Amino acid sequence: MSGGRVRGLAAAATAAALLALGCAGLAPGPGDAPPDPALPARARVEGVPFFPQREDQCGPAALAMVLAWGGLAADPETLRPWVYTESLRGSLQPALTAAARRAGRIAVPLAGREALEREIASGHPVIVLQNLGLEWVPLWHYAVVIGYDRERDELFLHSGTEADRRVSGELFRRSWRRAGDWGLVVLPPGRLPATAGEAALLEALAALERAGRPEAALSGYRALLARFPQSLPALLGLGNSAFAAGDLPLAEGALLQAVRLHPEAAVAFNNLAHVRIACGRPGAALPAARRAVALGGPHRAVFLGTLAEALAALPQAPETAGEDSEKIVDEPQCN
Repeated sequence: MSGGRVRGLAAAATAAALLALGCAGLAPGPGDAPPDPALPARARVEGVPFFPQREDQCGPAALAMVLAWGGLAADPETLRPWVYTESLRGSLQPALTAAARRAGRIAVPLAGREALEREIASGHPVIVLQNLGLEWVPLWHYAVVIGYDRERDELFLHSGTEADRRVSGELFRRSWRRAGDWGLVVLPPGRLPATAGEAALLEALAALERAGRPEAALSGYRALLARFPQSLPALLGLGNSAFAAGDLPLAEGALLQAVRLHPEAAVAFNNLAHVRIACGRPGAALPAARRAVALGGPHRAVFLGTLAEALAALPQAPETAGEDSEKIVDEPQCN
């Protein structure tokens, strides 16, 4: 919640800088997998703006395209300080991902042909990294895939100085494979990537919280719960984001749902108690705080601190407060 409070159960993972990696050969990769027959044979994402990519600036330009498509006022020059590394004369993938999240967007990496086509078929443009050179003399390049046509074996890219460029599917897949089949989906926070699992989405939303974008994270957690309605990390995340955004009733509602669905989750009881203290109802916080302490675990010291805070906030003597009932009030107390 605030200070040293437990903020959730989802751990963030650090993205690897694929630009530093090389391939020993051209062994088959996920980009060479056969197409998914359940997807349409042709798909396009309409309305993706195009920014010409001048030398060394394909990273900022590619990111500007997907951010502008998602409704943000973005341009390559503004984004350049966020993503461009002068000593490398280019942009690393983690920098693009972090910049998208700093802008309040859900950014989730993907790999492979099936994931790429599924996102395009869902109406989502995808940033891709290509090696347009050789294995031993790489020429790194970012482009934005906006469509595919299986019958012609073609893809449509915003790339370099050319918008809506037709590219041979075979040539694209070879250049993509030489760069590790890496792609990035960047979406408004209420819209989730079609191919991302729960863990990847939780990582992306936790990154939005760390970037100081609680409103964006809040929208994302709501969308995540629509897909995974019993997810404890998502309920905790929604509670945390709502608390950070100042919406105490929403935070309390999310945490009440968490304790109902996950009665052994000590962190959910602790955070519920913390929200109720913050909204001026320490008496209603006491049973939840005591339940968290009773469940214990590695954060028991934090739970004891929350309990002490609830007792100190009571208008009556702490030694007699709350002894009439240990039942957690399961109706909203914050309004």
